Amino acid sequence: MTDSSRGSGSSGSGNSGHEAGSTDAALRDRWREALVGARGGASGPDPLPYADNLLARWAEPQRRYHTTAHLVAVLDRIDTLAGHAADANAVRLAAWFHDAVYRPDRSENEERSAALAERALPEAGVPADVTAEVARLVRLTVTHDPADGDTDGEVLCDADLAILAAPPKEYAAYAAQVREEYGFVPDDAFREGRATVLRQLLGLPRLFRAPYGAERWESRARQNLLTEWELLSH
Repeated sequence: MTDSSRGSGSSGSGNSGHEAGSTDAALRDRWREALVGARGGASGPDPLPYADNLLARWAEPQRRYHTTAHLVAVLDRIDTLAGHAADANAVRLAAWFHDAVYRPDRSENEERSAALAERALPEAGVPADVTAEVARLVRLTVTHDPADGDTDGEVLCDADLAILAAPPKEYAAYAAQVREEYGFVPDDAFREGRATVLRQLLGLPRLFRAPYGAERWESRARQNLLTEWELLSH
């Protein structure tokens, strides 16, 4: 499992080394469980080198929001929504890969992340059909607009967007971290680009498709998005 974009360094999350080590250990356990479950009883190589490779990617120094803290949050939300998924382990693996390749100055991150999954998962013993589902889900995070009845897509997209429904202070911190990731973009250009993203999200018929998210997250998320859009507009 190799890729020229692999990096290392601080995630920018401000965690101490002990806290980061504890988080990484818990994440390795979660990766092992999802990967072994996705294998469906088949044997395969040691899961941990794959986890370590992915964790190194999630800790690259250019990241401020798209860190292991985001990965943990998405996995936690998938656990909450897992009963809605057709293949919860495929969704969990997709969470691991969905921002595995992340360069703020590039537009092909999702495609490269999906391609990474397509290379790594067969090597790790995951069947072809599950690998294809993981890669499809990663590519779906370009639009966050799953088709009706796509329950795996609904769970991944809802989990990824759940930060939009955070309390105002947490949402503001998220928005600030996104701005830091795009620190190389001038203010006017960033405001224009971010406003476009916000309008696209607000234009979706529903931000959250699974019943849990639709009931608990939709209203607050739209309020947060509108507030940020108004602040950018002024």
